[in-house]
Amino acid sequence: MKNSFDLVKLTDRCDLHTHSTASDGTFTPSQIVEEAERKGLFAVALCDHNTLSGLSEFKEAAENKSIIAVPGIEITCAYIGKEIHIVGLFIPESGFNKINEFLVSVNESKRQSNDLLAKNLVEAGYNIDYEKIKTDAGDGYVNRVPFAVELVEKGYIGSVKEAMNTILDEKAGYYVPSVRPDTFKVINLFKSVGAAPVLAHPFLNLSYDELLEFLPVAKESGLIAIETDYSKFSKEEKLLAKELAQQFSLLQSGGSDFHGDNKPDIALGEGRGDLFVPASFCKNIYYSLI
Repeated sequence: MKNSFDLVKLTDRCDLHTHSTASDGTFTPSQIVEEAERKGLFAVALCDHNTLSGLSEFKEAAENKSIIAVPGIEITCAYIGKEIHIVGLFIPESGFNKINEFLVSVNESKRQSNDLLAKNLVEAGYNIDYEKIKTDAGDGYVNRVPFAVELVEKGYIGSVKEAMNTILDEKAGYYVPSVRPDTFKVINLFKSVGAAPVLAHPFLNLSYDELLEFLPVAKESGLIAIETDYSKFSKEEKLLAKELAQQFSLLQSGGSDFHGDNKPDIALGEGRGDLFVPASFCKNIYYSLI
């Protein structure tokens, strides 16, 4: 990998935030690699929600290919009563057990949240098949997206996005969030296993003023980078994110947050058409760890 990064050119790009069928995407880990290679990406990271289960297939699919497959994960955390997402990149296999042990209680709390959501929806008259949702996920992570897909398939609503913003929104009363781990504990977890902690899509969760308070503490806890290029960011948000990275001496990261058909307006490596994450972002994060 070291020699590969030495070949990075200014025109090379990567995608450091994607999701597969191991969580709530519709592409398998192998298909993520195939699509990234088809798009001509230098590197791609798989960052499924709260699970490492897709990484073996992901890494195997990239063997003997030119593309660099970055093992990652995205963990949903809590900070000042808000939902924060921290991505871990370049997770070494030696750290898998420690992360999986950490996730046991996290995913049990999520399972309880899912059970309650299914119960509330059925009691409200939505004829969803919760057993089918769980079966379709296999060993994958189940969040609200599979519920949204089920609601669309049953004709209750027009799209996954609409379901997430209405029926499955916390304000609707059916969804009760799980107990989320402390953000700084998650950052420390990634650092302890030799992975790179990255703040995902900052402006989706925190205001600019809140970020000014959060980032110094997060950096002290071990935060390495912040996503500065993201599919849903405006030009102004991208500039602000870059300024924050510079202000707090953080590396830059970025990605599409690709979910396949579950987010049909977002393409891998391209986002909504204006995404360009330089491969140098990936290179700089990798070298910061060695």
